[in-house]
Amino acid sequence: MRARYEEFKSRARKNYSDFREEANRRHAEFMRRAWARYKSLPELERPKDEKRPPVVMPERDRDKLPESVPVTIEEVVTPQPPAPQPAPPAPIREQPEPPGQEYAVFRFYGTECKVRFNRELRFRLTDCSERGMAKLWERLSAGDYDNTLRDCLELRERLALGDWGYVKLLDAVSEACMGGKGNEANMLKAYIYCQSGYKVRIGMGNGAVYPLYASRHQIYGTRRFDVGGDMLYVFDCQETQLHICDVPFPQEKPMSLWIDRTPALVHTPTESRVLQSQSNKDVKAEVKVNKNLIDFYDGYPSSATGDDFMTRWAMYANTPMSDDVKRLLYPSLEEGIRNMPQREAACRLLNFVQTAFEYEYDDKVWGCDRAFFAEETLYYPYCDCEDRSILFSRLVRDLMGLDVALVYYPGHLATAVAFNDEVPGDYIELGGRRYVVCDPTFIGAPVGMTMPGMDNSGAKVLLLSRK
Repeated sequence: MRARYEEFKSRARKNYSDFREEANRRHAEFMRRAWARYKSLPELERPKDEKRPPVVMPERDRDKLPESVPVTIEEVVTPQPPAPQPAPPAPIREQPEPPGQEYAVFRFYGTECKVRFNRELRFRLTDCSERGMAKLWERLSAGDYDNTLRDCLELRERLALGDWGYVKLLDAVSEACMGGKGNEANMLKAYIYCQSGYKVRIGMGNGAVYPLYASRHQIYGTRRFDVGGDMLYVFDCQETQLHICDVPFPQEKPMSLWIDRTPALVHTPTESRVLQSQSNKDVKAEVKVNKNLIDFYDGYPSSATGDDFMTRWAMYANTPMSDDVKRLLYPSLEEGIRNMPQREAACRLLNFVQTAFEYEYDDKVWGCDRAFFAEETLYYPYCDCEDRSILFSRLVRDLMGLDVALVYYPGHLATAVAFNDEVPGDYIELGGRRYVVCDPTFIGAPVGMTMPGMDNSGAKVLLLSRK
């Protein structure tokens, strides 16, 4: 039995190796002729919306219980859950290490990393033609780069990187391996990305080589090409036309921009910031965030799913808070709401978000609309209605274990919470449950109050994940 098992295992490994070897051989063969010229499409502009200023509720009205008034909503959006992360179409086998194994060492958002890569594996791309590109692909797929590929996949898992994080990691890997930016680094990056299970194409323009990435989401403000019905995005490229090789690879998948795990970057704390509710002095916290994570989030592409601009907020609101921040922020907030009925606890968290942060418009601060991940709101000095709603939704889900939805009115974003207790106020009926409106920008307003001037006839709801 042992002998038969070892024979089966050996045969399975050979079948996997043969499959990948054949796939790369055919890929290189098609690269010699499957090229065509494509013209870029206009970049998707981030949705622009009129901005509603915050409203301050008069002191005399803050202690009044609101009436329970149903709110009719035009549309309910439920984003699709993230798909499993792409994986190589066949296992990447460990290769024997050469004598004197060398490493490419680099920093990835403050985190020291390394991959196996000997200097003799560096190459020069002197022939940017169909024939030259195919010849280079044959060299890359001969097996010498498999340990580098394995190390990249291991880093993706160890650093808890989503697909976009993996793209950024491969930027750093390829530059460290090839000694800087350029065509060689871009080709190595495209090869590793392809062999990791992702859908990527190679484009050439004015002597430069560019990877083009397929995405499950529409990405704003990024150059894009329609290649065979697939929308492909290219970063750091100003070319309006590219010669693109449209050669598929077995089992390839587009990247997702969802983040379901906080990237495990080395912790570099920012300066302390004290945040305190104006109405409840005991709801107070001193926070520090990881500057490396802030830098990572800073370059995150704004995107939407299924041509629905509402879903762009789900990317930010469904991203979990890091454990480092939870350990600093949550104990103080938990103490401030301990043993309270759900309405009172939610009112305290709501007032904390309403009054502990300074409001400012994105256009004034950033020059464009820019949503924040929850931790960014804790870091940056200013935030607007969408940032407050994202943070509040995170706090209610994590600290109270309740379901939350984002409520979009033209020019404004608020939240609604599905309480288990009977809580009065404006509410939305969803799936037989009442989601009570909670507005982090209606300053001083308790749970259940809609900010004045909101047009419910044009309102939409975005359901968030519990996680």
